[in-house]
Amino acid sequence: MAKTYVLDSFAVLALLGKEEGSGVVADLLQQTQADEIRTLMTWVNVGEVAYIVERLWGTGQVFQVLGTLEATKIDIIPIERSLALAAARIKAEHPLAYVDAFAAALAMAEKATLVTGDRDFELLDKDLSIQWITG
Repeated sequence: MAKTYVLDSFAVLALLGKEEGSGVVADLLQQTQADEIRTLMTWVNVGEVAYIVERLWGTGQVFQVLGTLEATKIDIIPIERSLALAAARIKAEHPLAYVDAFAAALAMAEKATLVTGDRDFELLDKDLSIQWITG
């Protein structure tokens, strides 16, 4: 079975902005397209990317980014009861943004590696496999 990764919004935004760590994310997406690995994201985290892209670059860019994400082999996971409650539990136990708790909950549920540069996730490094894209 292919290794599984979960992208948070930080990782996607780093890629879009060609920021530090963007090469790591690009490599993972190339591996995803080649069916070498599986890459997931929640719709909540995609929504976070959408509102940040709209603020930075406008509505037109949102549609382009969404189209690109949906055209890739990233599995965008809908939020169902079990995932929402797992995220709520993580949020209740840790001072982490609620949207970030969804990425963490998905990674835990799928026994996946979370891909991020957001240091807030350091709170979960004992509970979660994390691939840091930034130093």
